[in-house]
Amino acid sequence: QVQLVESGGGLVQPGGSLRLSCAGSGSIFSVYALGWYRQAPGKERDMVAAITSGGGTNYADSVKGRFTISRDNAKNTVYLQMNSLKPEDTAVYYCNARIRRISGVTNNYWGRGTQVTVSS
Repeated sequence: QVQLVESGGGLVQPGGSLRLSCAGSGSIFSVYALGWYRQAPGKERDMVAAITSGGGTNYADSVKGRFTISRDNAKNTVYLQMNSLKPEDTAVYYCNARIRRISGVTNNYWGRGTQVTVSS
């Protein structure tokens, strides 16, 4: 089995910062691309940031210059540093990973999500 668990969400004031973590565990042979997605109430789930196995990154226009995605391959963990948070960043944030299992099969896996609320 493969499991992704997000942590680090919470309530923060506008202009504040949060650091999200997503740790993978289970029958992992190799982790390829990683990404963070978010879904606000009444909205569709959208990509926030992604990072390739080589370290290349992509960001949604709405978070460029404020969010930074990084990964620690030794720990099977991906991070999302969120600075200068705005109320419109409020959403459930989900971790996604493309993983090759020990069995050889490669699939996308999702975490359960962590709530981020930006409010005064």
